[in-house]
Amino acid sequence: MRNQIRQMRMVLALIVLALCGLTVSAVSRELKPGGTEANTPEYQRGQGGGRGANQGGPRRLRVLAWADTRNGVAQHDSVSHALAVIERLGYDSGLWDTFIRTDSNIISTTPERTDGSPASGGPSLANIDAIFFMGHREVPIDQDQREELLEFVRNGGGFVAAHVGLTAFESWPEFLDLIGARYGGHPIHGPGTLVNERPGFPATSHFPATFPFDDEFYLPADYSRDAIDVLLRLDLTGVSSQGLPANGDYPLVWTKTYGEGRVFFGSFAHASSTWDIRDVQQMYFEAIRWALGLTDAEPQPHPMRDGQQVD
Repeated sequence: MRNQIRQMRMVLALIVLALCGLTVSAVSRELKPGGTEANTPEYQRGQGGGRGANQGGPRRLRVLAWADTRNGVAQHDSVSHALAVIERLGYDSGLWDTFIRTDSNIISTTPERTDGSPASGGPSLANIDAIFFMGHREVPIDQDQREELLEFVRNGGGFVAAHVGLTAFESWPEFLDLIGARYGGHPIHGPGTLVNERPGFPATSHFPATFPFDDEFYLPADYSRDAIDVLLRLDLTGVSSQGLPANGDYPLVWTKTYGEGRVFFGSFAHASSTWDIRDVQQMYFEAIRWALGLTDAEPQPHPMRDGQQVD
């Protein structure tokens, strides 16, 4: 009798494991960036599976995920998870290899070790194709590195910044020209309504005309709508708070060019959990694809829109 019970338990356990496997597989397919399956052209490129999957073929595109947080006024727990999400998006899609770094000496065409000798191997501005940036405040890079970073983007390197990236380099005027705005605080933190001003852009085409969202909303300053293409903005209708723009304009996501380079900024996301939202992952996936030149869409600076206009 005991043997029969033991066998029944083993059978039930195998059934449960099989069902769990099916559930995990289904969730994995659902979370494919862009709502695509692994047999689509985007995922066939590089065959997925991370680094080395296209051995013998063209060099895989390389993204440097850079997040120096040493001077952060308020450390964001989400930064680590955000970098991991970017790495997974590249790994699962097979579109790019991600190199996660928090040591800003890597921002150079010829990085050095701590003793001043040349670094051996690894990423540098000479061998990457785009940067995903989440640096805090005054990121410690010297003047030569600053010039090399600007040159990297001017010459066609992609630059995608998220959330805290807007707070970086406040004392460096040229960084404003690169990213398109300055950090002006976060007067609104909580649920709000977002307006999709550019439903035809790859990174925001999956969002409806308006939609609810909960985040710490960074207020941009010193920007011009003649220089940036606003994709998403916060709807200030009925919102009362000190320090809000009188014209109701509160951009959250935008694109621009800097020389030959493509630049994208997204205010999302303060909380680690927000990086697990499929629509947020899809936005950054498409932003990096665009910054890498894998999709075509020209920035189109425009006046503030109501979210119902079609590109």
